Amino acid sequence: MSSAVEAVIFDWGGTLTPWHPVDLREQWQVYAREVHDDPALAEPLGEAILAAEDASWQHVRKAQASARLDEILSAAGADVTHERHAKALAAYRAFWAEHTITDPQVKPLWEGLRANGIRVGVLSNTIWSGDYHRGIFERDGVGDLIDGQVYSSEIAWTKPHVGAFEAAAAAVGVDPRACVYVGDREFEDVHGSQQAGMRAILVPHSDIPAGQRIEGFTATPDGVAHELLDVLSIVESWRAA
Repeated sequence: MSSAVEAVIFDWGGTLTPWHPVDLREQWQVYAREVHDDPALAEPLGEAILAAEDASWQHVRKAQASARLDEILSAAGADVTHERHAKALAAYRAFWAEHTITDPQVKPLWEGLRANGIRVGVLSNTIWSGDYHRGIFERDGVGDLIDGQVYSSEIAWTKPHVGAFEAAAAAVGVDPRACVYVGDREFEDVHGSQQAGMRAILVPHSDIPAGQRIEGFTATPDGVAHELLDVLSIVESWRAA
């Protein structure tokens, strides 16, 4: 494989954000309580959305097809045209604010890559809109360091589909064979990017929930970064080879 590295593309959740457990049930109870003042109505709505989201992610993993937040809400019987939807969505996003913090090592890492003439990209499996994700990066002061961003909610595929990685490579304007992908999951991130012709760096710090693991599957990354800044030295070593 050529030593040329022209772009490094990153997974988002668990890679660019520090990994930690999230109360997935409470995220939807927060939403539902803004829709209904009556707990007898709010709690079942929250449970229905949680079940719809779980079913959606199961389909995503099986079909490698994208999903969106409004589709999940509608499948659960939530009315996205309801007068309280906007307030409920704001509460839901407020719940997630502390869980979407950009790792402090991201800024110096991306600055170091760009100083070496390497483009920076993001490719994430997500039900959230691209605008919402872009807003997170702007909030955390790193949005101007990204050359291209692709979110599965805006395309037809999810990782590990080759089409998702090809879309990310196109977004940064680089041939996939000159791209490196960095992520915390062996199946979606390592296997998927390698199938697209990229080199893969695994960031093995996430405790992937059992329901999200691909049992019996292993992939061998081209590099392992125990902290994000390790990516810079790994890429520099490949370019020097």
